[in-house]
Amino acid sequence: MSDVSIYAFGLVLAVGLGQPVIAAPLDEALKPLPAVPALDAAKVELGRKLFNEPRLSANNTLSCASCHRLATGGADDKPFSLGVDGKPVQINTPSVFNASLNFKQFWDGRAETLEKQIEHVVISPVEMGNDWNTVVQNLTDLPLYQRAFSEAYPDGVTAANVQNALATYERTLLTPNSRFDQYLSGNTDILTIQEKYGYQRFKDYGCIACHQGINIGGNMFQKFGVMGDYFKARGNEVESDLGRYLLTKDEDDRHVFKVPSLRNVAVTAPYFHDASAKTLAEAVDVMFKYQLGRNPSQEDKDLIILFLQTLTGEWAGKPL
Repeated sequence: MSDVSIYAFGLVLAVGLGQPVIAAPLDEALKPLPAVPALDAAKVELGRKLFNEPRLSANNTLSCASCHRLATGGADDKPFSLGVDGKPVQINTPSVFNASLNFKQFWDGRAETLEKQIEHVVISPVEMGNDWNTVVQNLTDLPLYQRAFSEAYPDGVTAANVQNALATYERTLLTPNSRFDQYLSGNTDILTIQEKYGYQRFKDYGCIACHQGINIGGNMFQKFGVMGDYFKARGNEVESDLGRYLLTKDEDDRHVFKVPSLRNVAVTAPYFHDASAKTLAEAVDVMFKYQLGRNPSQEDKDLIILFLQTLTGEWAGKPL
C-alpha cells in the first residue's frame, strides 16, 4: 500500500522508534483555518488606514503597524517593541495574524475582545500614550477620516467606531492555506513523511494538550514552568514575568500566561513573552524541559520543528 493510501484511510504506520503514526485528516482534533471573512468593505478599508495611522499615538510616531509588522509574521522584528517614548516595552509583541481567533487578547488575557485590546494599547503610557478624546479630535480634524467614518458609521468619528474599524480589519488578518491546513483538508501528499512523523511526535509528547484548537493555541491559560522553575533558572525576574498575577493577585496565577498560537511560528522569532528563545530549536528545548518534563531524542525534536514549519500560512494570497 502506498504512503498516500495509508494516510488517506487513517491506517497505522509503524515508524521511527516504534511509535505509530496515525494519519486520518478527517478525524483530526485540529482543523484548518477558515477563509478570510467577508466583512463590511468600508469598515475594513477604514480599519486598514487606521492600522497604519501614527496619529493614534501621543506624538504621532507610532501606528499599530509599527509593532505588528505584516511583513514579519504580524509581530515585530525586535525582541521588544519600542513604545511612544522610544524605550522598549517589557513584553514581546504577539502576532496580529489570527489574533481574532484567540479567546482573549494580550499575554495576560486582560482584554476579552480585539476592541478592548485596541482601547488599552492607545492609552497605555508605555505603548501609544494617548487618550481617546485626543484621538477622536485628531481624526475628526482630517476631511479624509470625516468622509470615511461617515460612510461606515452613522454617528461618524467616535472612540467606539475607531476601535470597531480597527478590529474589523484585524478580523481579516487570517493566514489560511498553510501546508498543514492543506493536509488537514485531505491533501495528504503535501507533507513529507518526516513532517508527518513530526506531527505525530507533537501529539505523542503532549504538546497538543495546550497548543490545540483552530489556532493551535490561544484558547487557554497555562503556567510557564509546570515541570520546573523556568524563572529561577533564567534569573533576573521582572514584573512582566508575573503574568496574570498582575491582574488577579491570585498566587495560582503567578507566571500564568495565555498559551500562544503556533500558527506562523517559524516566522515570528523570538519566542515567549520574554523573547528569551531566539530560535525554534531553543523554544522546543524550553518547552520540553519546563512544560513537559521530558528528555526527547534530538531526532524527535528535529521532527517536531519540521512539523512546526508547516504551520506558516498565506496572507493576501502569498506565503508569509
